[in-house]
Amino acid sequence: MSKPWEQIKKGNTSSFYAAIGNLFLVILKGIAAFSSGSGAMFAEAMHTGADAVNQIFVFIGSILAERKPTPRFPTGFGRLINVFCMGAVIVVTIMAYETVLEGIHLIQHPILIEKLGFTIFSLGTSMAIDGYVLSKAMREIARETRSGVKGFGLILGAVKNVKRASPPTRLVFYEDLVATFGAVLAIGAILISRFTPIKALDGFAAIIIGFLMGGVAFRVGYDNMAGLIGVSAPKEVEDDVSQIILTDPDVMDINRMRILQEGRFHHVESYIELRRGLTLAEAENIKHRIRDSLLAYDDVTDVTLGIIEDNGVKDWRPTEHTPL
Repeated sequence: MSKPWEQIKKGNTSSFYAAIGNLFLVILKGIAAFSSGSGAMFAEAMHTGADAVNQIFVFIGSILAERKPTPRFPTGFGRLINVFCMGAVIVVTIMAYETVLEGIHLIQHPILIEKLGFTIFSLGTSMAIDGYVLSKAMREIARETRSGVKGFGLILGAVKNVKRASPPTRLVFYEDLVATFGAVLAIGAILISRFTPIKALDGFAAIIIGFLMGGVAFRVGYDNMAGLIGVSAPKEVEDDVSQIILTDPDVMDINRMRILQEGRFHHVESYIELRRGLTLAEAENIKHRIRDSLLAYDDVTDVTLGIIEDNGVKDWRPTEHTPL
């Protein structure tokens, strides 16, 4: 099998499914928005268009982020996904702004919604596709965070663990959560606007969807800005890594340790204290043994270990992480 195809297979599956689904939906919603004149339908079309562009960006970024380190880039390309996600944030922000403007215009100048049957059909299709992609994203969160949740527990597990997922999976989860809710909101607003005197509700729905898009842009942008600066790994990863080190029979303590997260990859740097009386050759063998154990841990791609003799003082204390 060719090397490019192997690289593509490593791309984020959630963003791939989301991009395929949204490319179909943006055509369907665009036709419905044009034929019905609905502001909520326009907002949904804009949201889906932004999602499609974003997820294509993110899928490409997730592929490039899997490239192996080179002499020029020795820590790898993990942060590339943060760059692509920031580009996606800009697209969402612009479309959210346009959506809010359209909503304000429709509040000032309400219109009668046409082609009701096709509009409802397109939104129902959107709910089904976005709901399916959302379920894929929740499964991806469970896999990436190794939470082990299944069935109905996926929903609560996804909400709880989404901050620990990779940047593209977080983006897909947030966007499709808003997209599914937005489709429900749009259906309600369109039906009420069509069959009651409250014609301006269609415009209000468009504004709400626009602000939800802006909220997603802010949340994802904040997360990826932290990733570009350089952020420590989640506490769960630190606990697992420290457990791997401390379970080695020759390790007495961890003097200090730093785990840097780049995309979904982790770089471990640590000084470990070994039992007294070891020869240099024995200590080197132990260091290589621990290094191999750490590299076998999912998403740890780089390990740098220093070895010192046990000082008789308990140095290791788990880091207190401040939530993003």
